[in-house]
Amino acid sequence: GMGADPDIAAEPLATDAEGRAVFLRDIWPTNDEVSAAVEASLTPEMFRQRYGQVFEGDIAWQGVSAPTGMTYDWDEASTYVRRPSFFDDMAAGPAGAADIAGARPLAILGDSVTTDHISPAGAIKADGPAGAYLTNRGVAPADFNSYGARRGNHEVMMRGTFANIRLRNEMAPGTEGGITRLMPAGAQMSIYDAAMAYQADGVPLVVVAGKEYGTGSSRDWAAKGTRLLGGKAGVAERFEGIHRSNLVGMGVLPLQFKAGDDRKSLGLDGSETFDITGLAAGITPRMELGCRITRADGTTAEIALACRIDTADEVDYYLSGGILQYVLGKLVTA
Repeated sequence: GMGADPDIAAEPLATDAEGRAVFLRDIWPTNDEVSAAVEASLTPEMFRQRYGQVFEGDIAWQGVSAPTGMTYDWDEASTYVRRPSFFDDMAAGPAGAADIAGARPLAILGDSVTTDHISPAGAIKADGPAGAYLTNRGVAPADFNSYGARRGNHEVMMRGTFANIRLRNEMAPGTEGGITRLMPAGAQMSIYDAAMAYQADGVPLVVVAGKEYGTGSSRDWAAKGTRLLGGKAGVAERFEGIHRSNLVGMGVLPLQFKAGDDRKSLGLDGSETFDITGLAAGITPRMELGCRITRADGTTAEIALACRIDTADEVDYYLSGGILQYVLGKLVTA
């Protein structure tokens, strides 16, 4: 018999009825034999017939009813694919940069927060904002599927942003998962609900983090979700490179603490407001920006932040509101 790891080119495959060893070379057809078989059985007509009808499909395909027209016909009832809101407030041209005034922190996070902490791809919890959204639309928990499967629905994905059950938001000590405190009153609630309340009041948001913010896989929804929740900036000690560029591509400002400053040295607890200045005068790559932190008791701290828009192209993307708007603007003007 053959060994555990046989060399099928050198060892016999079996023995025939007379007990002689049969090798692969004995039964393997020659190139000439293969060519002759192909020549005898394949005709150009077969290809013409098959590819000539490629858009007609079989009976099952022909039975699928589909809308006509040049643009996708969004199904309002779909819980998987919805028209995203990225272009809803798109300006006719680049808006120019504006300073960020009176921003509140949505979350204050530690080191090595991954893109999966920011935008989980796994199971959707029944008792979170995304689960409630699906339940309200008649989807049973057994059919929730995963965030990864529902990434064509921004309503699910933004409710899943910062909703990882392992996320620890230092603004809500002792909690785990997507929980924060709505300031200035301090009521504890889901990060999504707080973001919507801030959005209704026109309050811009920042996310504060430690080192290696956005590490892990380059999950684009980590940046998209931050943008849809109203995030204007991420302020971190260090960004993972791809998440940094994804944030810029979604029109979210990556800002880096300068040496010696971090959330701990500044004593941040989430009750502060942030005024970020120097943007309105015009953005240059890696420029320095001013940031005034106003604490709940009225005292202030003035720090400098490094703007991590790193290239001239990224300046253009940011001024357009993101790379999607930048590309669409180019298509429209063309």
